[in-house]
Amino acid sequence: MKIAVFGAGIIGVSSAWWLARAGHEVEVIERRPGAALETSRANGGQISVCYAEPWASAHTLRKVLRWIGRSDAPLRVSPRLDPRQWLWCARFLNECRGSRFTANLRAMVTLAQYSRATLRELRSDLGIEYDHLERGILAFYRDPREFEHARASAAQMRELGVERRIVDAAEVLRIEPALAAARDPIIGGDFTADDESGDVHLFTRALAERARAAGVVFRYGTRVNRLVPVDGRVSVAELIEPDGYFRPLQADAYVLALGSFTPELTAPLGLSCPVWPAKGYSATFRLKDPEAAPMVSLVDQEGKIVFSRLGDQLRMAGTAEIGGYSRALDTGRCNRLVERARALFPSALDFANVQFWSGLRPTTPSNVPLIGRTRIRNLYLNTGHGSLGWTMGAGSGRVLADLVSGRTPDIDFPFLD
Repeated sequence: MKIAVFGAGIIGVSSAWWLARAGHEVEVIERRPGAALETSRANGGQISVCYAEPWASAHTLRKVLRWIGRSDAPLRVSPRLDPRQWLWCARFLNECRGSRFTANLRAMVTLAQYSRATLRELRSDLGIEYDHLERGILAFYRDPREFEHARASAAQMRELGVERRIVDAAEVLRIEPALAAARDPIIGGDFTADDESGDVHLFTRALAERARAAGVVFRYGTRVNRLVPVDGRVSVAELIEPDGYFRPLQADAYVLALGSFTPELTAPLGLSCPVWPAKGYSATFRLKDPEAAPMVSLVDQEGKIVFSRLGDQLRMAGTAEIGGYSRALDTGRCNRLVERARALFPSALDFANVQFWSGLRPTTPSNVPLIGRTRIRNLYLNTGHGSLGWTMGAGSGRVLADLVSGRTPDIDFPFLD
């Protein structure tokens, strides 16, 4: 078949790669001038199966209520006069129920494990270099209550096959000696040796190049304006080319991998797509003293901030704002990222030259991504991966290609149908 994929982030490029491998003729449409220039540009860098957990939980809800009014809250809700946001929040509250949390957790872990294995397969087969490190992910704690909650969470993850083990403060420093310089005392942590880190931007661009060499057509600087339905199918996609002229695109099937912007195309078709942007921030530092910088990918649980070593840089990322579609930087949040980095690694980083970035994570109320066919028979979704697009990207593309090709994917997951 001829397949049109909209979006060239990690999800769209992975979908295109696996669709081409399945023998389809694939064309990728991307509004930016290249691949991986939106949410896949500068995220935290973690392949974190160990934290493939729903935000929607009673534990998170209690913390969000305590954070109301705090400008430095790790998760902040900024109300908008937009009914879509209020509907998303209502659905989020429903997903906080214990039974929903358990089902969502199982689905997320299943997809994350499959995707990590798929990523390793791609890395081995294609020889892609993307500053990856296989040193695990270490989370550290200062709050005794959060550390006790981590024990219960780690036990639940181990039941699902994720070896996330609890470690004491001494073991935290043995795993990552760079934390010895931290100003505030660390009381313990949890460590998952199987998880990884790497630069999603480098990987996605390299995979796009491999896909192009395999026959996938990439049309950058091109926007999809609308999808035209006829008799329960998409008849044509209306594109706006870089020169401003319109061009029709006809295909046998269409895949929406547009992240937070997917609902802009589904809403006119009367399709529900409960995805809302959760803005996250990152700061990238050049290493001033590489020996004093961490080599293990880290999670600072107090601030909900992650750190990943990417070549001669350290990337830190975190926080979430449930607001609108603006990517405007909050100066206070940027300053707090720098302060946190300085408190942890005072001599390691070049604090005078910091690259700040924000991205819109496409988040569903359950945190379970939307993958599969809609009620419009030749229209498929691959979106809603939230903060786990890098973790779930390779596998999500693979299962999407299975579904489009009429094959049963290798995992048990609540696919759309």
